[in-house]
Amino acid sequence: MPTLDLKSQLHTLINLQAIDTEIYILKFEKESKPKELKTIEDAFESKKQQLAALEKNSQDLLKQRKDRETELAAKEEGVKKLQSQLYQLKTNKEYQTMLQQINDAKADGSVIEDKILELFNQVDQVKVEIDKEKQRLQEEEKIVGVQKGKIEQRIKEIDDRIAQLEEQRKQILPGIDAKIMSQYDRILANRDGLAIVSVKDNSCLGCNMYVPPQVINLIKMYERIITCEVCNRMLYINEGD
Repeated sequence: MPTLDLKSQLHTLINLQAIDTEIYILKFEKESKPKELKTIEDAFESKKQQLAALEKNSQDLLKQRKDRETELAAKEEGVKKLQSQLYQLKTNKEYQTMLQQINDAKADGSVIEDKILELFNQVDQVKVEIDKEKQRLQEEEKIVGVQKGKIEQRIKEIDDRIAQLEEQRKQILPGIDAKIMSQYDRILANRDGLAIVSVKDNSCLGCNMYVPPQVINLIKMYERIITCEVCNRMLYINEGD
């Protein structure tokens, strides 16, 4: 291959690498977007579960209150029944015993009433928390919507830019020898989107390993493609260095 031709080929590959590097970075960024979306959605779902827990707590308290009200109603009905029997008793001892049972039942009812009042207060407190949490969730939902919108917009921007770069890539490809292109593509796929790198200060800028002077001389001869002995990337010398 003529000297000038290989030098020209390398120059074209360098331009191609600039495009491919941007494509690689953009695709890597795009691949992270679903995870970002999931993180946002999971965080919002967690907050929704907090509201669900508060609502369940409210339902549990309401059930407890209903059970206590049922229990109180049974106690009151028992007191009425005992009171209706009170004046049917024949002895003072039976009367005093029945009276004590009535007082005990009323005392139990008083305890239940206190518990019902406590449950009323707890239900009211939880309701306030639920209302606040619903308001927070509404505000959070707006924020989540904005965040998701930004991510989706960024994905669109990435797709549009990649499409532009792919078009530029197509225009460059015809100017590269098929065998050289095949070698470039193979390295590109195996080396994280970086197939051709420069040598600076006797170091490969792909893997930072030492490049011997004799290899540098071979690169400058432009007789064949020279690759790094460590990372196998194509090497070139930036004449501006």
